[in-house]
Amino acid sequence: MSNESLADDFILVGFSDQPQLEKILFVVVLISYLLTLVGNTAIILVSCLDPILHTPMYYFLSNLSFVDLCFTTSIVPQLLWNLHGPSKTISPIGCAIQLYVSLSLGSTECVLLAIMAFDRYAAVCRPLHYPRVMHSRLCQSLAGMAWLSGMGNTLIQGTITLRLPRCGNNRIYHFICEVPAMIKLACIDIHANEVQLFVGSLVLLLLPLALILISYGCIVQAVMRIRSAQAWHKALGTCGSHLLVVSLFYGTITAIYIQPSSSYAHSQGKFITLLYTVLTPTLNPLIYTLRNKDVKGALKRLVRKDQSTAE
Repeated sequence: MSNESLADDFILVGFSDQPQLEKILFVVVLISYLLTLVGNTAIILVSCLDPILHTPMYYFLSNLSFVDLCFTTSIVPQLLWNLHGPSKTISPIGCAIQLYVSLSLGSTECVLLAIMAFDRYAAVCRPLHYPRVMHSRLCQSLAGMAWLSGMGNTLIQGTITLRLPRCGNNRIYHFICEVPAMIKLACIDIHANEVQLFVGSLVLLLLPLALILISYGCIVQAVMRIRSAQAWHKALGTCGSHLLVVSLFYGTITAIYIQPSSSYAHSQGKFITLLYTVLTPTLNPLIYTLRNKDVKGALKRLVRKDQSTAE
């Protein structure tokens, strides 16, 4: 960051033009954040403590839960502080940290969801070879690739964004330090930056999404060849939760990073961002626990074990 960018605090305008809405959002965001902490922590603990869940599917699911925990924690505390009081500022260092961490984790989740789709493809289309294909070393390598790709994208996108000259502009018309909002502070022509952001988003959003669609296309073909109601039910139980999570996450984040910045109003963009930064991490553990018999069974076994230990 240049010396100029370190001079003044940033002002996160957020929803300050709607003070009554701020009070409602504070309650909603706080409840959602608490549910996110409880739900994702429960999935991580259950996946680690229950031997039955020591499988590739739940290894990736625990990674996803950890990503969601860190992702929301990098955003929500600052958002709650700004919604609760008149102060809407964030320090340049705090803004840079939020930008790097949230962008890295969001990028990691994009790749991780694609890896989870490949895992479901191997489970449904190659069931006999599944243990040999999805061995522990490959799972660790795939998870590491997701984390490294997220960090690599962030080092490029985040650094370029923070090095743009601002000429004293410090009002961010958003509630977080996010690349599309930050580049608008620049006092130079940002067309090249918008093109670079668009291309980077295409690679990191649409490429994993294409892999997800290909994986599920193969799954549908495999199930249709079987022509069994039981096979359809098993495939839906195996893949339904992941498909719902993918739809929620990609449906909202692509609306921010793919379309041109002038194609949506500021308020609309902020509400869309709320969906994938606050709502989606809250719903993910609910989707996986409500639709997954293995997770519900593991939770029951863990509770019974705690009760028997207490007695």
